[in-house]
Amino acid sequence: MTGAAGERRSGQTSPNVTWHAGLTRERRWKALGGGGATVWFTGLSGSGKSTIAAAVEERLMAEGRPAYMLDGDNLRHGLNGNLGFSDDDRRENMRRTAHVARLFADAGVVALVSLVSPFREDRDRARALHDEEGLPFVEVWVSTSPEECERRDPKGLWARARRGELKGMTGLDAPYEAPERPELELRGDASVADSVERIVHLLLPGPSTPA
Repeated sequence: MTGAAGERRSGQTSPNVTWHAGLTRERRWKALGGGGATVWFTGLSGSGKSTIAAAVEERLMAEGRPAYMLDGDNLRHGLNGNLGFSDDDRRENMRRTAHVARLFADAGVVALVSLVSPFREDRDRARALHDEEGLPFVEVWVSTSPEECERRDPKGLWARARRGELKGMTGLDAPYEAPERPELELRGDASVADSVERIVHLLLPGPSTPA
């Protein structure tokens, strides 16, 4: 697989395959009137990641910027449906999602990834995949406290974990490695509207069409 500079992409590759180049990124982005990017939302279950990502998607589309939310639960209905929640499966979940997001970004779409993504090393790998292709990657930490996430508990996961029905709950009996240098931190008491404005400010007018 070759990137923008014509070099072989790093990472896992099947044997006996060749990367077939299509239209250049420049032509795709010019046709869309702007560039792609990935916004990676990380935080505990119940932090508000998907709510904010969906609101950003709606705002960007209203501004004429192609955007698509890659929600962790949605991806587990298909692409990642064969994965569980062990550490290894979580890493594979992130790896697959990062590659999909990179394809979206290269196509000129703003990929809005909403995953707990508890491991810092795996988030760094996702960033590296984008860096090697010259694609913008924005890490957004929705830093809602475990106590507030448990109070909200929109999916009932925290309650199930407290009852012993669910093992490996991130933030309770499994670790969460907070980002050290995210592009943006959104506190749990911030409104969705304010959060959207801060993210959109980073993206619009957005990455310019490559020269």
